[in-house]
Amino acid sequence: MKKITLSAVAVLSMAGSFSSTLSAANDFALFSNTKLNGEVKARYESVDVENNGKMNANAYTVRLMLGLETTLLGVDGLTMKVDGTTVQTLGGTKYDNDPFTGLGDARYQVVADPEQTRFTQGYLQYKMGATTAKVGRQLVNLDAQRFIGSVDWRQMPLSLDAVSVANTSIAGLNLYGAYVYSYDAIFDRPTQESKSVILNGSYKVNDMLKITAYDYMLSLENFSAAGNFAADTYGLSLTGDVPAGPVKISYHGEYAEQTDSTFKTTSTNIKGQNDASYYNIEATANMMGVSLGAGQELLSGTTDEGMGTDGKTKFQTPLATLHKFNGTADMFLATPTGGLVDTYVSLGYGATGIGKALATYHTYETDVAMGGKNDLGSELDLQYANAIPGVKGLNGLLKAAFYKGGDVNGATNYTNDKTVVWVELDYKF
Repeated sequence: MKKITLSAVAVLSMAGSFSSTLSAANDFALFSNTKLNGEVKARYESVDVENNGKMNANAYTVRLMLGLETTLLGVDGLTMKVDGTTVQTLGGTKYDNDPFTGLGDARYQVVADPEQTRFTQGYLQYKMGATTAKVGRQLVNLDAQRFIGSVDWRQMPLSLDAVSVANTSIAGLNLYGAYVYSYDAIFDRPTQESKSVILNGSYKVNDMLKITAYDYMLSLENFSAAGNFAADTYGLSLTGDVPAGPVKISYHGEYAEQTDSTFKTTSTNIKGQNDASYYNIEATANMMGVSLGAGQELLSGTTDEGMGTDGKTKFQTPLATLHKFNGTADMFLATPTGGLVDTYVSLGYGATGIGKALATYHTYETDVAMGGKNDLGSELDLQYANAIPGVKGLNGLLKAAFYKGGDVNGATNYTNDKTVVWVELDYKF
């Protein structure tokens, strides 16, 4: 393994030492109740795409994260959190780690885990009763991460630089609001500007019904190879668990609209024009560790990459943890121009000591025909996860995705088959 150069590790170590020294020498606790946490995640990822002119990718990567949380100045409720993360590769690694900048090796398939080192969190937090305020770099995961997530599946997560406030003073009611002024995506690039407001509120009536409403007013510079993104997305979801004898049925229903943006993007000084919609309906029956589920998700499309001749735009979710949705082969990290209709079924089993296994089958179509065609292919996803016996905090994962291409050949070619295999060990302390 290459030498890991993580300046954050040194900073966190010095902070801990400085805390002890200062407290002992002056009986003054600049830092107190200091806690360290960390993670080592080693992963092998293999990617094979048929007939796209590139060689198979074989990526051996390691994430090392070290974090520190401490009370500041002895003030009750005032804390600081700092996480430093580095991603490094092991021998035998051959992959394209950044297709958007051209800095990767384009002869190989893409694995989005470039070598890099940075602070992934660094914020001040103040808690007063049921209200928590944070200022600085933070990882934000809301609901199922369909719209706002830290992309923790990739080795380097997505960080938001934000001022955020959360409140739980009313039983069952959770309120969250944030202003995001910049962000760091998973690739090794400069921090990008943002003028975004995130609002999310949920009320749990009982175990059978939780109501969530949100409004995400996003303005992001250079969020992808396509450039800037600006749109307002607001929606409503209903979730819950319904007992039916020995079976528990978990359901989820959600609808959202994507409309013209409230904020302009800084570099273009233009407000985005948007007209798109989204829905997701799913239900899963659980009994004695066995789960059986089905659902459908739609991200609406258009007749053209921009505002189409139909006056629509495609529905996009730039700050989502996209790997959790629409198949783990990651064929749809960007919504196809014609949109996406993902219909899926799943079968799983989990038990203590045995682990968790899950198989999911997807069929994909466009919402609006692309070149007169709608078939975006199908996919089978398999995974098995379990704790490694004898080592607290160590977990193993085996995972594979088998995508079979359809007949749509747009800006992204959806006709080529793709196979991805992962083997992972993750140790947290």
